[in-house]
Amino acid sequence: MLVPDREVPGAYFVRIDGTDQSFVDPSDPLRLEFDYVQRIAEVIDTIAPPGERIRAVHVGGAGMTLPRYIAATRPTSAQIVFEPDVETTEQIRAIVPLPKRSGIKVRPVDGRTGLAAMPSGHVDIVIVDAFAGARVPADLTTAEWYAEVARVLAPDGVIVANITDMVPFAYAKRVVAGIADRFLPVVFALEPSTLKGHRFGNVVVAGGRHIDHDRLTRLAARGPFPYRVLGGLQLASWVGHHKAFT
Repeated sequence: MLVPDREVPGAYFVRIDGTDQSFVDPSDPLRLEFDYVQRIAEVIDTIAPPGERIRAVHVGGAGMTLPRYIAATRPTSAQIVFEPDVETTEQIRAIVPLPKRSGIKVRPVDGRTGLAAMPSGHVDIVIVDAFAGARVPADLTTAEWYAEVARVLAPDGVIVANITDMVPFAYAKRVVAGIADRFLPVVFALEPSTLKGHRFGNVVVAGGRHIDHDRLTRLAARGPFPYRVLGGLQLASWVGHHKAFT
């Protein structure tokens, strides 16, 4: 359901099962309240400069925060959102509707179904931010899923996924392994407190030719709550022997 922000008039949190999953301020689509959303936006910004049209697929829509961000920073971009929660989508349309001529198309299907119907080599970025409770649906973390993502992406396309985990990161390491099997280079961003085992938290994983580890590290260090960004041999050593889910 949509919960009004007490501090920002006209802004809302999308709350599902008691957890705030998304934040949307329709008057300011560049306002990204959640740190992990800012990390995803930084990946978007590294693959295309502001104003450059891109083709994006969003698996999970919630408040449509990132589709709005792309529409505002890269007008005329073609975007498809796969969001099976029809009730939430209807609330969004009624209370905080998408801008007219935004280029955003919302389809009431899950990610596997939606992506299977798409042509090959068509997309610049696939953003996976879909949750069932505190976890990404299992079928969106497998080797078979990443093969399907690779099919729809253009040769220079990028995948970015938001997951959650905590020390010892057995789950996250298998997700990274699955992405690394199909996309290189790969980076992994998370809060220092999560990396050190102090708390369960969001982890952003991104892979593809346009991933710029150094630039993402600099951007992640500027925020009020800096993230750690791992990549290269450091990330490969961290993943170790873990294999992709199937």
